[in-house]
Parts: sequence; C-alpha cells; structure tokens
Amino acid sequence: MSSPVIHGNLERVKFLVGTWKGQGRAIYPTMEPVMFGEEVTFSHVGKPFLVYSQRTWSLESGAPLHAESGYLRAPAVGKIEFVVSQPSGVASVEEGNATEENTIILSSKSIVRTASAKHPWVTGFRRRIWLGDDGQLTYTFDMETEKTPMQLHLSAQLKKQA
Repeated sequence: MSSPVIHGNLERVKFLVGTWKGQGRAIYPTMEPVMFGEEVTFSHVGKPFLVYSQRTWSLESGAPLHAESGYLRAPAVGKIEFVVSQPSGVASVEEGNATEENTIILSSKSIVRTASAKHPWVTGFRRRIWLGDDGQLTYTFDMETEKTPMQLHLSAQLKKQA
C-alpha cells in the first residue's frame, strides 16, 4: 500500500510532516525556568488534517514532563484549526492562519477542563510556529491563567528527524 497524497488544504503546513526533536525552555512567574527535551510528530492520512503528538522530558533526569496530542485541521488553504488534548485534563481549540512563509499563528478559542484539572486554570494562549531558513522548526507559546496575564511560557527549537 502506498502513502496517501497530502491533501491540498494542507499546502501551507505540509512542512510540518515528520518527527522533530530538540530542546526548549519553560518560564512563567509561578515556576523556576527549566530546559526540556521535546519530540513532536505530525503525520497525515490524505485528509485535510495532520495527526499531532508531542512529549517533553527533563534534560536533567530524563523524567517525562508533559504530553499532548490532537489534530491540526485545514478547512481551507491557510485556515488552521488545532484541536489538542492533554493528560492534565485540559482540551483546547485554537484557530488561526498559515502564511506562505511557513509561519502558523494560532489563538485559543475554547478551553475546557475536567473537574480535577489543577488551578490556576489556563484561560487563554497564543502559539506561533515557523520554519526557519536553516530548516529548524521554532515555536513560542504564550499563556494566561486566572492569576497571570498573557506572557511567554514556552519556546523551543526542533530539528527534523524523519
């Protein structure tokens, strides 16, 4: 069986397909800054979405830190919807655009959580993902909570593995 052809609506995000690995930094007023390892995979099945999985780990101990999974949907060329769930009990919908310059900009539209999700609750975020001229995938993730205004929380630089 041959691999499916990538759907035309994914034209501006097809650069994401593959496995990316690298390092990032987490900062926020409620925590000590920490460096982490990260692996992100985007795959496709020929429909107008990418399958997404992500995991991070401590660079010091190798212990897992965070994971999430979901779908990056493209209802039209350049229009992006990102549906993500986390084992912490949080699920989100983000919407935004993908430019012709290999940049994706998303903002949260809906955040839901289970009854056991810990406080302070996240109330919004912004995500920017771009492919540099050096082939490196970079992202920034800004977050706000019930107690903290919108500000940078995560950034990482990833290299394509496969």
